[in-house]
Amino acid sequence: MADKNKTTIIAEPGKQEMIITREFDAPRGLVFKAFTDPELYVQWLGPRRLTMRLDTFEPRSGGRWRYIHKDQSGNEFGFHGVYHEVLAPERIIDTFEFEGLPETGHVTLETMKLEELPGGRTKLIAQSVFQSVADRDGMLQSGMEEGVNDTYDRLAELLKKM
Repeated sequence: MADKNKTTIIAEPGKQEMIITREFDAPRGLVFKAFTDPELYVQWLGPRRLTMRLDTFEPRSGGRWRYIHKDQSGNEFGFHGVYHEVLAPERIIDTFEFEGLPETGHVTLETMKLEELPGGRTKLIAQSVFQSVADRDGMLQSGMEEGVNDTYDRLAELLKKM
């Protein structure tokens, strides 16, 4: 039997989107809180090998966000975006941009939906729409998969403690 709590990443060839799904053994409201509470957010977002610092965090419609990941060598990686809609406890729509690219403007539109499942469980469905297939494929080749898997494993561990 497949692990229902495994993260899946679907990226069909030639498409500008990527869909990530993951189920959590936690109620929807709690999962949503992990995305909007700064003290919780920094505990799970990103690969385990990086530390995270929140620079700006306004999880509300029209708010902004920016965080920096730092590796053991002290290299910093910045990311930022704008929240278009924060609708508790079901949906967050925002933009995502990695600051380390040679030119700016490679903005991704992200829609994260949380579905209630029986037994106090939650299904997360995250759709990322890139400006081009090349942008999407570049993100996939950047080692993003490790970050996504680590991120959602860390979130599951945090939710167990809450």
